[in-house]
Amino acid sequence: METPSCNMYVDPAEEEETLKKGVRHVCRSVVKEWQGVEETLMEVSHITGGITNLLLKVEVKSPGISPESVTVRIFGPHTETVIDRDREKQALRHLSESGFGAGLIGLFDNGMVQTFIVARTLTPPELSQPATAARIAKELRRLHETEAPFPKEPQLWADISRFMEKASTLSFEDPKKNEIYQSIPFSELQEEIDELKRSSKSLEAPIVFAHNDLLSGNVMYNEEEDKMYFIDFEYSTYNYRGYDIANHFNEYAGFECDYNLYPSKDAQYHFFRHYLSSLNSEKVSEAELEKLYIETNVYALGSHLYWGIWAIVQARYSSIDFDYLDYFFLRYGEYKRRKNEFLSLIPSQQIDK
Repeated sequence: METPSCNMYVDPAEEEETLKKGVRHVCRSVVKEWQGVEETLMEVSHITGGITNLLLKVEVKSPGISPESVTVRIFGPHTETVIDRDREKQALRHLSESGFGAGLIGLFDNGMVQTFIVARTLTPPELSQPATAARIAKELRRLHETEAPFPKEPQLWADISRFMEKASTLSFEDPKKNEIYQSIPFSELQEEIDELKRSSKSLEAPIVFAHNDLLSGNVMYNEEEDKMYFIDFEYSTYNYRGYDIANHFNEYAGFECDYNLYPSKDAQYHFFRHYLSSLNSEKVSEAELEKLYIETNVYALGSHLYWGIWAIVQARYSSIDFDYLDYFFLRYGEYKRRKNEFLSLIPSQQIDK
């Protein structure tokens, strides 16, 4: 069935009341059940947590109207430089039909309207709690087993290459930002990308349909229904199994990048057992655990490179108040700190292949 759409553009930088008026217009256009609802009955509020898009909740204050609430996601300016929006729309339709995340209700020029999930987002410290980690592992395995309508080619290196091409040719009007940007060692960065790509190839990691951005804000939990949801699949595509898990583990650190919170080997094994066996986590072999441990920690380095370079592009274009250039240096610093440790996990005979 064709998704309702309109060609309205909502400027996320507009003054609050103008922004909300635009959001109400969009909702009346694409939410079929709301087309006759007075705008005065629509309450718009902000949802916190994202550093890429502007998220809003729109609620109809009138009995008998269904749905009562929707989520409106306004894409950040120039996010098409780091996100394939056509790929995202394809993924959302497929995932919605497969029971993942929020349903897609409608599209507008620079965003989308989705069903509102009644649940709260998790916090970074909650991700590492054993019971929560076990549930996330099982749900992630379920996601990885889905079949999506894309070529089954891992996108990690293609996306990093695309980001690098953009990141290395920027300029900033702000002299302070430009000075920081000029200090980024792009030649060194490219050498690191090439080396990691060569080294990780020997892992022969399984290719799965991956979330690719499973931070705490993209995991929601409804206590009353005891139900967990993954949301925001804008980076989802086929990728390396270990990369998706590693990316999640890196998010234990939160946006503050406290990498002392990166999970220990025992904590990782707990996650792996529940990921590898949804029935009996004790029957997973030591060889399976060790293979996934190596795979995950090597690709943790790829996650740092990916989001570090992504942040350089965001620093130039995003209107969200976040220090993206500092975030690059935090991610790249952690990459360099852990590089030798994680690459040394690869058996030497595999590297020599």
